[in-house]
Amino acid sequence: MSRPNPPIAAKNPVSLMAHGHTRVDNYQWFRKRDDPAVLAHLAAENAYFKAVMAPTERLQEELYQEYRARIKQTDMTAPFRLGSYEYYKREEEGRAYPIYCRRALAGDAPEETILDVNALALGHPYTAVGTLEPSDDHRLVAYAADYRGDRLHRVKIRDVCTGRDLPDEIEGARATLVWAADNATFYYVRSHPETLRPYRVYCHRLGEEPARDELVFEEADETFLVTLQRSRSRRFICIYSLQTLTTEMRVVDAMVAAAPSRVLIPRRRGHRYFADHIDDAFFIRTNDAAPDFRVVRAPTDNLDPAAWVEVVPHRDGVHIADMEVFSEHLVCLERSGGLPRLRITSLAGDNEHLVAFDEAAFDAALTQNYEADAGAVRFRYSSMRTPPCVFDYDLRAHHRIMRKQEEILGGFDPESYCVERLHARAEDGTDVPISVLYRPDLRRPGENPCLLFGYGSYGICMDAGFSPFRITLVDRGFVFAIAHLRGGRELGERWYESGKLLTKKNTFTDFVACAEHLIRRGYSAPDRLYARGGSAGGLLMGAVANMRPDLFKAIVARVPFFDVVTTMLDSSIPLTTFEYDEWGNPHDETYYRYMLSYSPYDNISTLSYPHMLVMTSLFDSQVSYCEPAKYVAKMREMKIGDNLLLLRTDFEAGHSGSSGRYDRYREIAIEDAFVLALEGIGASLIEEPCTAKLSPVAAV
Repeated sequence: MSRPNPPIAAKNPVSLMAHGHTRVDNYQWFRKRDDPAVLAHLAAENAYFKAVMAPTERLQEELYQEYRARIKQTDMTAPFRLGSYEYYKREEEGRAYPIYCRRALAGDAPEETILDVNALALGHPYTAVGTLEPSDDHRLVAYAADYRGDRLHRVKIRDVCTGRDLPDEIEGARATLVWAADNATFYYVRSHPETLRPYRVYCHRLGEEPARDELVFEEADETFLVTLQRSRSRRFICIYSLQTLTTEMRVVDAMVAAAPSRVLIPRRRGHRYFADHIDDAFFIRTNDAAPDFRVVRAPTDNLDPAAWVEVVPHRDGVHIADMEVFSEHLVCLERSGGLPRLRITSLAGDNEHLVAFDEAAFDAALTQNYEADAGAVRFRYSSMRTPPCVFDYDLRAHHRIMRKQEEILGGFDPESYCVERLHARAEDGTDVPISVLYRPDLRRPGENPCLLFGYGSYGICMDAGFSPFRITLVDRGFVFAIAHLRGGRELGERWYESGKLLTKKNTFTDFVACAEHLIRRGYSAPDRLYARGGSAGGLLMGAVANMRPDLFKAIVARVPFFDVVTTMLDSSIPLTTFEYDEWGNPHDETYYRYMLSYSPYDNISTLSYPHMLVMTSLFDSQVSYCEPAKYVAKMREMKIGDNLLLLRTDFEAGHSGSSGRYDRYREIAIEDAFVLALEGIGASLIEEPCTAKLSPVAAV
């Protein structure tokens, strides 16, 4: 049976001018999300996607049921202490959303349900709770719910004792909420109405009209965004202005009504710092004279650098990625050799030691540490074969206690899998780490299909943690690999700096080097290598498809940042101005020319491209649906050969895809089925090419 004809978008050429250079864009009209022609075209692409993927429907269902059988459907998280309660969330078989709960620590207290997101989601195709914050007296909980996927939330206040919401309601807020100490006031953030940049902090007093909420702070610099947190001491509300290269922190006394804010350390371009307060001191993680950060202590009322006392010095090759401060100890999450570890420092100055991990590749992070007097630090750990664990590490006795390990059902045995750490040599001589997972009993040197995952942007580390979904591919003979590319911070600040701005192409060539290394070492073969990435990792997918279309059998790109130049030239688009120091400002011709040289949309050529599956969401506020839609339309216009090119748009979601867990399972099943069927595992998508004439399905 031959394939149906793919939809062809009508052209409407628009000339885009910059620096005396003209680009003709036939598909700029896709930006009009409410245009019936745009919606009709996306629907036609969805219909084509469904028709082509029809042979995989049974396989998709098999994968979906396999995920459900492997993941424990009724379960709960490890409770964490907050004041006189322990908080946790539960999931129940057949219910798509979590249930947030708590239990009083004193006596044999019953469970209290705080928020059942399943009830909240009734009547909404998309529901995501961005934050849930108890007041200091634990009587009220503020929660922020997103019902569309664009990260604009409705804030409500729930009385936990009655289970009812108060009349207070704030629309269009960000997810960040922080209570003041009076249990009647909270602070929240609003976004700019056009760019969606979080830029204003407001103070709301219960019972008052939100329209009269006090404006506490407005960030006027369009390259910064704003977020909030509460200090460990609970004394301060911390207002962060964040930019790629620079941070500035203001504090508001949480104990005083209508207290003014004060700047902790004035912003200085290139100075990034993050601070927490305990007892009568601020602990500051700063890159001042320390590219990979150091930690200093300063008196509450004297933040002058002359008063700083160094607690953890800067060390070459060791990046301090995070910290937690307690009454007697400081805990730093460090990265050395590309892998995380914990450094425990006694504040009395009489002890320091490391907590290291012994697997070849893994993920570890600090989590759920809220109490200043805690005698243990909580961290999570997993590897590509070790399911996620939550540990409490006793800071005095120096031993760890496992509080929870995710149970993987269906006879899963971690000893059946092998994790390795490899290094590929990039074209400039740099060694790029690769984490690899496979089953030794299914290893066939030079013959295994391999899925290579990459990201490499914003300094975000793609650590080798566990995913139950990867097991599905590995159990069918795949090798799964993660490329730890420049542009992340796996190897510290220099690793990040060498993969952004005018060195961004290092990210792409690193990925190519990793792919070639896997082939040379016999982990896969040129006709059995697959690539996957999302968001900025989708940009990576588009760039390597243009650079080396011969290297991959297929590419999966989720919510991909394909149209770099057009997006970065438009300051009205969300995140654009904030990201000038990540990608460059194309209003500067040097950056414009460099971006133009790698932007996936601008570099599509008359080539035979790999099979491609592109996934996007209509309400994505981070990467507009129009970028992948334009890319696929132009690719259909220019590519040669009969390899598949599929676009699937979720009409009811945002950047993170579906909100309910069962819908997410089905999304992952689509991606896995696409890859498996191209290998002829469980289904087949390889057949005689369709030669029928293509015809337009949308007109302007």
